[in-house]
Amino acid sequence: MKVACLNKISPLGINRFKPDFQLTEDVNQADLILVRSANMLEMEIPSQLLAVARAGAGVNNIPLERMAEKGVVVFNTPGANANGVKELVLAGMLIAVRDVIGGVEWVRENKADENIAKSVEKAKAAFGGTEIIGKTIGVIGLGAVGGKVAKACVDLGMKVIGYDPYISEEARALLPMEVALEADLDEVYPLCDFISLHLPLLDSTKKMINQATMATMKPGAILLNFSRDQLVDDMALELAINAGIIRKYVTDFPNPKTANMAGVIAIPHLGASTEESEDNCAVMAVDQLVSYVELGSIRNSVNFPRLDCGPKTSRHRLLLLHKNGDSFLAKLTTALGSKTQVTNLLNNTKGHFGATAIDVDGDLCPSVMETINGLEGLIKIRMI
Repeated sequence: MKVACLNKISPLGINRFKPDFQLTEDVNQADLILVRSANMLEMEIPSQLLAVARAGAGVNNIPLERMAEKGVVVFNTPGANANGVKELVLAGMLIAVRDVIGGVEWVRENKADENIAKSVEKAKAAFGGTEIIGKTIGVIGLGAVGGKVAKACVDLGMKVIGYDPYISEEARALLPMEVALEADLDEVYPLCDFISLHLPLLDSTKKMINQATMATMKPGAILLNFSRDQLVDDMALELAINAGIIRKYVTDFPNPKTANMAGVIAIPHLGASTEESEDNCAVMAVDQLVSYVELGSIRNSVNFPRLDCGPKTSRHRLLLLHKNGDSFLAKLTTALGSKTQVTNLLNNTKGHFGATAIDVDGDLCPSVMETINGLEGLIKIRMI
Protein backbone atom coordinates (compact mmCIF):
# COMPACT_ATOMS: atom_id res chain seq x y z
CA MET A 1 0.00 0.00 0.00
CA LYS A 2 1.35 3.41 -1.01
CA VAL A 3 0.46 6.32 1.25
CA ALA A 4 0.57 10.00 0.23
CA CYS A 5 0.62 12.76 2.86
CA LEU A 6 -0.77 16.02 1.49
CA ASN A 7 0.20 17.86 4.68
CA LYS A 8 2.72 17.37 7.45
CA ILE A 9 1.44 14.51 9.61
CA SER A 10 2.75 13.75 13.09
CA PRO A 11 5.45 11.03 13.10
CA LEU A 12 3.59 9.44 16.00
CA GLY A 13 0.90 8.48 13.50
CA ILE A 14 3.13 7.75 10.49
CA ASN A 15 5.23 5.34 12.56
CA ARG A 16 2.17 3.17 13.17
CA PHE A 17 2.20 2.03 9.55
CA LYS A 18 3.63 -1.46 9.08
CA PRO A 19 6.51 -2.15 6.65
CA ASP A 20 4.11 -3.09 3.84
CA PHE A 21 2.80 0.50 3.83
CA GLN A 22 5.14 2.81 1.92
CA LEU A 23 5.10 6.60 1.76
CA THR A 24 5.01 8.20 -1.67
CA GLU A 25 5.20 11.81 -2.83
CA ASP A 26 3.23 11.00 -5.98
CA VAL A 27 -0.45 11.30 -5.12
CA ASN A 28 -1.38 9.68 -8.44
CA GLN A 29 0.20 6.43 -7.22
CA ALA A 30 -1.40 6.52 -3.78
CA ASP A 31 -3.67 3.80 -2.45
CA LEU A 32 -4.24 5.85 0.70
CA ILE A 33 -4.11 9.60 1.43
CA LEU A 34 -3.55 11.41 4.71
CA VAL A 35 -4.60 15.06 4.74
CA ARG A 36 -5.19 17.97 7.07
CA SER A 37 -5.92 21.28 5.35
CA ALA A 38 -4.89 20.67 1.72
CA ASN A 39 -7.66 21.45 -0.78
CA MET A 40 -8.72 18.25 -2.56
CA LEU A 41 -11.94 19.60 -4.06
CA GLU A 42 -10.63 19.83 -7.62
CA MET A 43 -8.23 16.91 -7.38
CA GLU A 44 -8.44 14.10 -9.91
CA ILE A 45 -9.13 10.90 -7.98
CA PRO A 46 -6.62 8.11 -8.75
CA SER A 47 -8.36 4.93 -9.91
CA GLN A 48 -6.58 2.76 -7.34
CA LEU A 49 -7.31 5.06 -4.36
CA LEU A 50 -9.01 3.18 -1.52
CA ALA A 51 -9.35 5.70 1.29
CA VAL A 52 -8.63 9.22 2.53
CA ALA A 53 -8.16 10.03 6.20
CA ARG A 54 -8.50 13.62 7.43
CA ALA A 55 -6.40 14.20 10.55
CA GLY A 56 -9.09 16.41 12.05
CA ALA A 57 -12.87 16.70 12.16
CA GLY A 58 -13.83 19.07 9.33
CA VAL A 59 -13.96 17.61 5.82
CA ASN A 60 -15.05 20.61 3.74
CA ASN A 61 -11.74 20.38 1.83
CA ILE A 62 -12.62 16.90 0.49
CA PRO A 63 -15.18 16.11 -2.29
CA LEU A 64 -17.16 13.55 -0.31
CA GLU A 65 -19.77 12.68 -2.93
CA ARG A 66 -17.22 12.29 -5.73
CA MET A 67 -15.09 10.12 -3.47
CA ALA A 68 -18.07 7.91 -2.63
CA GLU A 69 -18.99 7.54 -6.31
CA LYS A 70 -15.44 6.24 -6.91
CA GLY A 71 -15.56 3.88 -3.94
CA VAL A 72 -13.14 5.90 -1.84
CA VAL A 73 -13.93 5.82 1.88
CA VAL A 74 -13.27 9.15 3.63
CA PHE A 75 -12.46 9.06 7.34
CA ASN A 76 -12.15 11.86 9.86
CA THR A 77 -11.02 11.88 13.49
CA PRO A 78 -13.85 13.24 15.65
CA GLY A 79 -12.86 13.86 19.23
CA ALA A 80 -9.12 13.42 18.73
CA ASN A 81 -8.50 17.17 19.01
CA ALA A 82 -11.47 17.94 21.26
CA ASN A 83 -9.49 18.83 24.36
CA GLY A 84 -7.24 21.26 22.48
CA VAL A 85 -10.26 23.05 21.03
CA LYS A 86 -12.03 23.06 24.40
CA GLU A 87 -9.08 24.75 26.08
CA LEU A 88 -8.93 27.46 23.41
CA VAL A 89 -12.68 28.08 23.79
CA LEU A 90 -12.12 28.69 27.50
CA ALA A 91 -9.19 31.00 26.71
CA GLY A 92 -11.34 32.88 24.20
CA MET A 93 -14.09 33.29 26.77
CA LEU A 94 -11.69 34.67 29.36
CA ILE A 95 -9.92 37.14 27.05
CA ALA A 96 -13.33 38.38 25.91
CA VAL A 97 -14.45 39.35 29.42
CA ARG A 98 -11.05 40.53 30.65
CA ASP A 99 -9.28 42.96 28.31
CA VAL A 100 -6.02 41.08 28.59
CA ILE A 101 -5.09 41.84 24.98
CA GLY A 102 -5.63 45.57 25.48
CA GLY A 103 -3.61 45.52 28.68
CA VAL A 104 -0.70 43.66 27.13
CA GLU A 105 -0.69 46.08 24.19
CA TRP A 106 -0.57 49.01 26.65
CA VAL A 107 2.47 47.52 28.37
CA ARG A 108 4.18 46.96 25.01
CA GLU A 109 3.49 50.56 23.94
CA ASN A 110 4.80 51.92 27.25
CA LYS A 111 7.75 49.59 27.79
CA ALA A 112 10.22 52.48 27.68
CA ASP A 113 8.52 54.23 30.60
CA GLU A 114 10.92 54.08 33.56
CA ASN A 115 7.95 54.58 35.91
CA ILE A 116 5.78 51.93 34.28
CA ALA A 117 5.18 50.18 37.60
CA LYS A 118 3.45 53.35 38.84
CA SER A 119 1.88 54.32 35.52
CA VAL A 120 0.16 50.97 35.21
CA GLU A 121 -1.85 51.63 38.38
CA LYS A 122 -3.56 54.53 36.66
CA ALA A 123 -3.82 52.92 33.24
CA LYS A 124 -5.28 49.59 34.30
CA ALA A 125 -8.73 51.04 34.95
CA ALA A 126 -9.22 51.15 31.17
CA PHE A 127 -8.85 47.38 30.97
CA GLY A 128 -11.29 46.25 33.63
CA GLY A 129 -13.61 43.35 32.96
CA THR A 130 -16.10 40.95 34.43
CA GLU A 131 -15.89 37.44 35.85
CA ILE A 132 -17.47 34.31 34.42
CA ILE A 133 -18.56 32.62 37.66
CA GLY A 134 -22.33 32.60 37.93
CA LYS A 135 -22.80 33.65 34.31
CA THR A 136 -24.87 31.62 31.85
CA ILE A 137 -23.45 30.01 28.74
CA GLY A 138 -25.41 28.35 25.98
CA VAL A 139 -23.49 25.50 24.36
CA ILE A 140 -24.99 24.78 20.95
CA GLY A 141 -23.89 21.33 19.84
CA LEU A 142 -22.88 18.78 22.48
CA GLY A 143 -20.58 16.49 20.57
CA ALA A 144 -16.92 15.80 21.29
CA VAL A 145 -15.95 19.46 21.82
CA GLY A 146 -19.26 20.92 22.99
CA GLY A 147 -19.65 18.27 25.67
CA LYS A 148 -16.20 19.04 27.06
CA VAL A 149 -16.90 22.78 26.99
CA ALA A 150 -20.17 22.26 28.87
CA LYS A 151 -18.47 20.18 31.57
CA ALA A 152 -15.59 22.65 31.95
CA CYS A 153 -18.02 25.56 32.32
CA VAL A 154 -19.92 23.70 35.04
CA ASP A 155 -16.62 23.15 36.85
CA LEU A 156 -15.90 26.89 36.55
CA GLY A 157 -19.13 27.72 38.35
CA MET A 158 -21.19 28.77 35.35
CA LYS A 159 -24.79 27.97 34.55
CA VAL A 160 -24.84 25.84 31.40
CA ILE A 161 -27.70 25.44 28.94
CA GLY A 162 -27.11 22.83 26.25
CA TYR A 163 -28.84 22.44 22.92
CA ASP A 164 -28.38 19.49 20.57
CA PRO A 165 -31.39 17.77 18.98
CA TYR A 166 -29.11 15.00 17.66
CA ILE A 167 -27.19 14.25 20.84
CA SER A 168 -26.24 10.59 21.20
CA GLU A 169 -27.06 8.61 24.32
CA GLU A 170 -23.33 8.21 24.91
CA ALA A 171 -22.74 11.98 24.76
CA ARG A 172 -25.77 12.63 26.97
CA ALA A 173 -24.45 10.22 29.59
CA LEU A 174 -21.14 12.11 29.77
CA LEU A 175 -22.79 15.46 30.52
CA PRO A 176 -22.85 16.68 34.14
CA MET A 177 -26.32 16.66 35.65
CA GLU A 178 -26.01 20.44 36.09
CA VAL A 179 -26.27 20.97 32.32
CA ALA A 180 -29.84 22.01 31.49
CA LEU A 181 -30.87 20.63 28.09
CA GLU A 182 -33.18 22.89 26.11
CA ALA A 183 -35.25 21.58 23.20
CA ASP A 184 -36.01 24.98 21.67
CA LEU A 185 -33.00 26.96 20.47
CA ASP A 186 -35.02 30.18 20.42
CA GLU A 187 -35.38 29.83 24.19
CA VAL A 188 -31.61 29.63 24.67
CA TYR A 189 -30.47 32.94 23.16
CA PRO A 190 -32.26 35.40 25.52
CA LEU A 191 -30.89 33.68 28.64
CA CYS A 192 -27.18 33.58 27.86
CA ASP A 193 -24.23 35.81 28.67
CA PHE A 194 -22.14 33.60 26.40
CA ILE A 195 -23.08 31.50 23.38
CA SER A 196 -20.60 28.90 22.12
CA LEU A 197 -21.08 27.24 18.72
CA HIS A 198 -20.03 23.62 18.17
CA LEU A 199 -21.76 22.52 14.97
CA PRO A 200 -20.80 21.30 11.51
CA LEU A 201 -21.30 23.60 8.55
CA LEU A 202 -24.36 22.32 6.69
CA ASP A 203 -27.01 23.94 4.53
CA SER A 204 -29.22 23.98 7.63
CA THR A 205 -26.58 25.67 9.84
CA LYS A 206 -25.08 28.16 7.40
CA LYS A 207 -25.65 31.70 8.79
CA MET A 208 -27.77 30.27 11.60
CA ILE A 209 -26.54 33.21 13.69
CA ASN A 210 -28.17 36.03 11.75
CA GLN A 211 -30.02 39.29 12.27
CA ALA A 212 -33.14 37.52 13.52
CA THR A 213 -31.36 35.28 16.03
CA MET A 214 -29.05 38.02 17.31
CA ALA A 215 -32.05 40.27 17.89
CA THR A 216 -33.25 37.77 20.51
CA MET A 217 -29.93 37.60 22.35
CA LYS A 218 -29.28 39.12 25.73
CA PRO A 219 -27.72 42.59 25.24
CA GLY A 220 -23.97 42.44 25.75
CA ALA A 221 -23.70 38.73 24.98
CA ILE A 222 -20.37 37.24 23.96
CA LEU A 223 -20.43 34.96 20.92
CA LEU A 224 -17.80 32.22 20.62
CA ASN A 225 -17.32 30.49 17.28
CA PHE A 226 -14.70 27.74 17.16
CA SER A 227 -16.55 25.66 14.56
CA ARG A 228 -16.81 27.39 11.15
CA ASP A 229 -16.98 31.08 10.25
CA GLN A 230 -19.95 30.65 7.90
CA LEU A 231 -22.20 29.73 10.81
CA VAL A 232 -22.40 33.48 11.45
CA ASP A 233 -23.77 36.16 9.11
CA ASP A 234 -20.93 38.72 9.15
CA MET A 235 -23.05 41.66 8.00
CA ALA A 236 -25.63 41.04 10.71
CA LEU A 237 -22.83 40.52 13.23
CA GLU A 238 -21.37 43.96 12.55
CA LEU A 239 -24.77 45.56 13.09
CA ALA A 240 -25.23 43.62 16.33
CA ILE A 241 -21.82 44.68 17.64
CA ASN A 242 -22.47 48.33 16.79
CA ALA A 243 -25.86 48.10 18.54
CA GLY A 244 -24.35 46.61 21.69
CA ILE A 245 -26.20 43.32 21.31
CA ILE A 246 -22.92 41.47 20.87
CA ARG A 247 -20.23 42.66 23.27
CA LYS A 248 -17.45 40.58 21.70
CA TYR A 249 -17.22 38.00 18.94
CA VAL A 250 -14.40 35.49 19.41
CA THR A 251 -13.65 33.36 16.38
CA ASP A 252 -10.99 30.87 15.37
CA PHE A 253 -11.82 31.49 11.70
CA PRO A 254 -10.95 35.04 10.65
CA ASN A 255 -12.01 36.25 7.22
CA PRO A 256 -11.49 39.61 5.48
CA LYS A 257 -14.66 41.00 7.08
CA THR A 258 -14.21 39.88 10.69
CA ALA A 259 -10.44 40.49 10.69
CA ASN A 260 -11.19 44.20 10.17
CA MET A 261 -14.23 44.44 12.41
CA ALA A 262 -14.29 46.27 15.75
CA GLY A 263 -15.39 44.12 18.66
CA VAL A 264 -13.91 40.96 17.16
CA ILE A 265 -11.15 38.85 18.67
CA ALA A 266 -9.90 36.75 15.76
CA ILE A 267 -7.59 33.80 16.42
CA PRO A 268 -5.72 32.23 13.47
CA HIS A 269 -7.34 28.76 13.56
CA LEU A 270 -5.36 27.51 16.54
CA GLY A 271 -8.04 25.25 18.03
CA ALA A 272 -6.35 21.96 17.19
CA SER A 273 -2.83 23.39 16.94
CA THR A 274 -1.36 21.61 19.93
CA GLU A 275 1.23 18.87 19.86
CA GLU A 276 -1.19 16.56 21.62
CA SER A 277 -4.06 17.20 19.20
CA GLU A 278 -1.88 16.70 16.14
CA ASP A 279 -0.51 13.46 17.58
CA ASN A 280 -3.96 12.17 18.53
CA CYS A 281 -5.45 12.98 15.12
CA ALA A 282 -2.55 11.36 13.26
CA VAL A 283 -2.71 8.18 15.33
CA MET A 284 -6.46 7.87 14.93
CA ALA A 285 -6.33 8.56 11.18
CA VAL A 286 -3.59 5.99 10.54
CA ASP A 287 -5.25 3.34 12.71
CA GLN A 288 -8.50 3.76 10.76
CA LEU A 289 -6.70 3.38 7.42
CA VAL A 290 -4.84 0.26 8.56
CA SER A 291 -8.02 -1.29 9.94
CA TYR A 292 -9.82 -0.61 6.67
CA VAL A 293 -7.03 -2.09 4.55
CA GLU A 294 -6.43 -5.17 6.68
CA LEU A 295 -9.92 -5.97 7.95
CA GLY A 296 -12.36 -3.96 5.85
CA SER A 297 -13.64 -2.20 8.96
CA ILE A 298 -15.09 1.29 8.49
CA ARG A 299 -15.12 3.57 11.52
CA ASN A 300 -15.71 7.33 11.50
CA SER A 301 -16.33 7.53 7.78
CA VAL A 302 -18.20 10.59 6.58
CA ASN A 303 -19.37 9.13 3.25
CA PHE A 304 -19.86 5.41 3.93
CA PRO A 305 -21.58 3.57 6.78
CA ARG A 306 -19.90 2.08 9.82
CA LEU A 307 -18.88 -1.56 9.43
CA ASP A 308 -17.18 -3.42 12.29
CA CYS A 309 -15.80 -6.51 10.57
CA GLY A 310 -13.66 -7.92 13.36
CA PRO A 311 -10.74 -10.31 12.87
CA LYS A 312 -10.58 -12.28 9.64
CA THR A 313 -10.98 -15.97 10.48
CA SER A 314 -12.35 -17.29 7.19
CA ARG A 315 -10.42 -18.07 4.01
CA HIS A 316 -11.79 -15.08 2.09
CA ARG A 317 -13.31 -11.74 2.98
CA LEU A 318 -15.03 -9.67 0.32
CA LEU A 319 -15.70 -5.99 0.92
CA LEU A 320 -18.26 -4.39 -1.36
CA LEU A 321 -19.01 -0.69 -1.61
CA HIS A 322 -22.27 -0.04 -3.40
CA LYS A 323 -25.26 2.21 -3.92
CA ASN A 324 -28.04 1.97 -1.39
CA GLY A 325 -31.28 0.68 -2.88
CA ASP A 326 -32.63 -1.52 -5.66
CA SER A 327 -32.54 -4.57 -3.35
CA PHE A 328 -28.77 -4.82 -3.68
CA LEU A 329 -28.40 -7.13 -0.69
CA ALA A 330 -31.06 -9.52 -1.98
CA LYS A 331 -29.39 -9.64 -5.40
CA LEU A 332 -26.03 -10.24 -3.76
CA THR A 333 -27.40 -13.13 -1.71
CA THR A 334 -28.83 -14.68 -4.85
CA ALA A 335 -25.51 -14.23 -6.65
CA LEU A 336 -23.64 -16.02 -3.87
CA GLY A 337 -25.87 -19.05 -4.31
CA SER A 338 -26.33 -21.99 -1.99
CA LYS A 339 -22.91 -23.54 -2.63
CA THR A 340 -20.85 -20.58 -1.39
CA GLN A 341 -19.86 -21.22 2.23
CA VAL A 342 -20.75 -17.86 3.78
CA THR A 343 -19.73 -17.77 7.44
CA ASN A 344 -20.63 -14.15 8.12
CA LEU A 345 -22.27 -11.25 6.30
CA LEU A 346 -22.35 -7.66 7.51
CA ASN A 347 -24.27 -4.88 5.79
CA ASN A 348 -24.95 -1.27 6.60
CA THR A 349 -26.13 1.82 4.73
CA LYS A 350 -25.65 5.57 5.03
CA GLY A 351 -27.49 7.96 2.78
CA HIS A 352 -27.12 6.88 -0.84
CA PHE A 353 -24.33 4.40 -0.16
CA GLY A 354 -23.86 1.02 1.46
CA ALA A 355 -21.05 -1.33 2.54
CA THR A 356 -21.15 -5.11 2.80
CA ALA A 357 -18.53 -7.54 4.12
CA ILE A 358 -18.79 -11.26 3.37
CA ASP A 359 -16.65 -13.97 5.01
CA VAL A 360 -16.39 -17.12 2.93
CA ASP A 361 -14.74 -20.50 3.60
CA GLY A 362 -13.74 -22.76 0.76
CA ASP A 363 -13.25 -21.72 -2.84
CA LEU A 364 -15.00 -18.83 -4.55
CA CYS A 365 -16.38 -19.96 -7.87
CA PRO A 366 -15.22 -17.68 -10.75
CA SER A 367 -18.77 -17.58 -12.12
CA VAL A 368 -20.03 -16.33 -8.73
CA MET A 369 -17.42 -13.58 -8.72
CA GLU A 370 -18.34 -12.66 -12.27
CA THR A 371 -22.01 -12.38 -11.30
CA ILE A 372 -21.19 -10.24 -8.25
CA ASN A 373 -18.99 -7.96 -10.32
CA GLY A 374 -21.90 -7.41 -12.67
CA LEU A 375 -24.41 -6.42 -10.00
CA GLU A 376 -26.11 -3.10 -10.64
CA GLY A 377 -25.11 -0.53 -8.04
CA LEU A 378 -21.74 -2.10 -7.22
CA ILE A 379 -19.04 0.60 -6.97
CA LYS A 380 -15.97 -1.30 -5.79
CA ILE A 381 -15.13 -4.80 -4.63
CA ARG A 382 -11.99 -5.81 -2.76
CA MET A 383 -10.64 -9.15 -1.58
CA ILE A 384 -9.08 -8.94 1.87
